[in-house]
Amino acid sequence: LLLLVQVHGQGGVKFQNWAKTYGSSPELYFQPTSVEEIREILDMARQRDKRVKVVGGGHSPSDIACTDDFMIQMGKMNRILKVDKEKQQVTVEGGIFLSDLNVELNKHGLALANLGAVSEVAAAGVIGTGTHNTGIKHGILPTQVVALTLLTASGEILECSESINADIFQAARLHLGCLGVVLTVTFQCVPQFHLHEVAFPSTLTEVLDHLDDHLKRSQYFRFLWFPHSENVSVIYQDPTNKPPSSSASWFWDYAVGYYLLEFLLWISTFVPSLVCWINRFFFWLLFSSRVENIAISYKIFNYECRFKQHVQDWAIPIEKTKEALLELKAALENNPKMVAHYPVEVRFARGDEIWLSPCFQRDSCYMNIIMYRPYGKNVPRLNYWLTYEGIMKKHGGRPHWAKAHSCTRKDFEKMYPAFPKFCSVREKLDPTGMFLNTYLEKVFY
Repeated sequence: LLLLVQVHGQGGVKFQNWAKTYGSSPELYFQPTSVEEIREILDMARQRDKRVKVVGGGHSPSDIACTDDFMIQMGKMNRILKVDKEKQQVTVEGGIFLSDLNVELNKHGLALANLGAVSEVAAAGVIGTGTHNTGIKHGILPTQVVALTLLTASGEILECSESINADIFQAARLHLGCLGVVLTVTFQCVPQFHLHEVAFPSTLTEVLDHLDDHLKRSQYFRFLWFPHSENVSVIYQDPTNKPPSSSASWFWDYAVGYYLLEFLLWISTFVPSLVCWINRFFFWLLFSSRVENIAISYKIFNYECRFKQHVQDWAIPIEKTKEALLELKAALENNPKMVAHYPVEVRFARGDEIWLSPCFQRDSCYMNIIMYRPYGKNVPRLNYWLTYEGIMKKHGGRPHWAKAHSCTRKDFEKMYPAFPKFCSVREKLDPTGMFLNTYLEKVFY
């Protein structure tokens, strides 16, 4: 009665990331329901000399999750294993979507202290790429992880935390999917809370000149800059005891903010100079008056990314915020052919000790740029992309791991003091490179 769990992989599955900007056709696609099944898949991969890629929500706007070999989608391993009310901690399987976790935590009177914009992402994936939000008192999302378990290439299960396998823990809290399969994650939570969000208009000069005041005034402060203008929308989010209320309307959010915008952006692909006008027009239409919302925390943190888009998001030392943003603005002004869609989203995060965290040992400013793909059409972006990357590199920037970037191992060795440490842990846990793919080869070779 040997363990014959015979796992079945599907052939012919086409994997695509959410924005449909990257995809691959794995030879076999698995949706395991147990650790035994995952072990079998790894055994099969070893016998056939195949690589393995583990995916969650497939949200990353890059090819970090792509493979032509075996793909393991963790969606069926999505249980909540333990809620510790006293410590305010929750242990979950790696495949659980944060959108489900948020609802469950709420029932227990708990919440995650910070969340990214999207919750259709798996717990293990969120930490894999270093998802972040904003708030100078808050780190990136992996800083909320207090323990995890890892199934390595050899089939061994490692428990990791600050006190057990501490080195592997600091590597695995931002693991890039290359250390093994993250089976469980334990998050530090906080008591459930409501957020009061206020958005109001300002100018780039005002915000950059009074950055410290804004950072002190609001716990989750961010701002949106509208390229080709001085326009800024400042967003404060803070805990509140007031009852939920909303000033959102379907008409403005969708009819105008989505359908009209997409149509105008599509027209601008023929007349690029329209983009400057579109950015200003939409600021005036949707962002020039004060707007307030109050809701349970996760509903305020999450907002719908309705557009398929290309994104870049680098973290720079916080003291470089003003200089870098003004340089980006000047580059756009000096190069009338280069167009930039709105918004450039500017967020802040506390420094941490996670080896591959873009905020490793420094408080950081994340500067997120986007180019939409109206009706799936690509807009020329190469000049803008390279200009932005050049400015970010010059100021000691580090790219968000989930987003597209052109960095290689040489760059990462310069950017990350702990890069060699991470590499040695990776080589020890996965000596044959079972968990590598094309994206990761650029990182490590």
